[in-house]
Amino acid sequence: MQRETYVVKRSFQHWLHQRSNPGLIVNLCFIVVLVFSTLLTWREVVVLEDAYISSQRNHLETVANALDRQLQFSVDKMLFFRSSMDEALKTPLAFGVLYDAVKRFSSLRASPNWQIALDRNRTLPINGVSDAFVEKTTLLSRDEERLPAELSAALEVGYLLRLASTNTRKEERVIYVSRAGFFLATDTPARNQDISPRYYQMVTQPWFTRQSERGNRARAVRWFISPASSFIGNTPLITASVPIYFDHYWYGVLAMDFSFATMRRLLVDAMVDRAEGEYQLYDTRLNFIAASGSTTDEANQFDAREMAQIAHAVESDTRGGIRLGSRFISWERLDHFDGVVLRVHTLHEGVRGDFGSISIVLALLWALFTAMLLISWLVIRRMVSNMYTLQHSLQWQAWHDPLTRLNNRGALFERAKILAARCQQQSLPFSVIQIDLDHFKGINDRYGHQAGDKVLSHAAGLIASALRSSDVAGRVGGEEFCVVLPGLGLEEAARVAERIRSRIDGKEILVKNSTTLRVSASLGVSSAEEKDNYNFEQLQSIADARLYEAKQSGRNRVVWHDHRRK
Repeated sequence: MQRETYVVKRSFQHWLHQRSNPGLIVNLCFIVVLVFSTLLTWREVVVLEDAYISSQRNHLETVANALDRQLQFSVDKMLFFRSSMDEALKTPLAFGVLYDAVKRFSSLRASPNWQIALDRNRTLPINGVSDAFVEKTTLLSRDEERLPAELSAALEVGYLLRLASTNTRKEERVIYVSRAGFFLATDTPARNQDISPRYYQMVTQPWFTRQSERGNRARAVRWFISPASSFIGNTPLITASVPIYFDHYWYGVLAMDFSFATMRRLLVDAMVDRAEGEYQLYDTRLNFIAASGSTTDEANQFDAREMAQIAHAVESDTRGGIRLGSRFISWERLDHFDGVVLRVHTLHEGVRGDFGSISIVLALLWALFTAMLLISWLVIRRMVSNMYTLQHSLQWQAWHDPLTRLNNRGALFERAKILAARCQQQSLPFSVIQIDLDHFKGINDRYGHQAGDKVLSHAAGLIASALRSSDVAGRVGGEEFCVVLPGLGLEEAARVAERIRSRIDGKEILVKNSTTLRVSASLGVSSAEEKDNYNFEQLQSIADARLYEAKQSGRNRVVWHDHRRK
């Protein structure tokens, strides 16, 4: 167990030594600096992105508010017409002309198409259908008691609508459609035979049918998209409508029509100097109405998946923004229109803008810093590598014998003392082998010192190959070697010594061309367990004495007991 603990500890020390390589430290420092610089740059990018998104939303809010104000003027005007209608129903004017108009209705009410026109330069004519037409559906109703007051009120409101019918108006037309079978419109039909079809087309539109008590309990302004019709120029329209109620009775609907071109003009006017990016107007169901581009074909298009994402985002909040690929979409609901304004900002537009310029500069600074850091890392790593190689070389030369590449005498003694003290602290065995090559002087004398060097180098390699990684071997004299065996007892050390001896004795050495020779070695072994003595110098002295005894006993042998040979 103690031996296994020792091996584990040695392995950990070896791993720690490898990790202390200055090259690894330089790499680690470089990675840390690069990561922190990237994180700081990314943080600035995130802050910049937040500022960009906030700027986009502020721009959109400005445009949405401007568009809302323009639509509010039309909505307020329609609400004014409704208030006027309510007042006229409550207190009809006592004009003889109005009374005459009501009387004329009695004579015209059976006609399929009829019209009551007073002064066309002052008020709009009333266009109506027959009693039979009204009786065909439950949605329409002619209340005989309320009808005179409604006709009188309609003529009064027609006067206001006639005043509002100017070339500078935003709306295409303003109409009042009564459930009693008549209507007023700023675009009065030129032919009487068009009255019935037009009235039928009006009372079947959602902007009329959904203004009942059940469909609009709040009696608020409702917005609808009206399909194309021959009566309205064969183009779809945006219709704002509001019901007329008085004394808990639903009289009819007051409505305003806006063309898609008008909505686009209002959207462009609302942009003012906010030309960056594209603005799009949709209704609540995200039906496209208008875009700030010159043509609809130039507007940013969204596929079904993207529209589903936008619809989900718009449904959950009145304002916000999402990213769709390279486009950033922000939206804002309108207060006076049942719809939403989208701002589409592409990556290309963002790059050309102020935020794009800042982002590019930030990216270039990061790239420049990273390049300088990389160059510095290469230079420092090369310098550290050279210094580490030089230091390692000098340290190796200071601790090793250049010929045999084993520890020199000083290094061996220093490391052996440390290992002996460690084994003593851990109560582990500790052994020493002293080795001397037999007849080495004769090899030098006969074959020369180069041959002797080859023998020494070859013998050192054989000694090292017979040891463990935790053992220490060194050259302590001319042809004399010493081996330190931490964790091994006397008998185990003797077996190691015998393995060394047999390897040296069993190999022939090429000393010159076609000249080989075989050498042998004498070995002495000592161990701390013999006398519980961990003093390396004394153990080395005992092993040296047993080596001398091996020499005296005939050489090429191991002695590991006093007065005893093996």
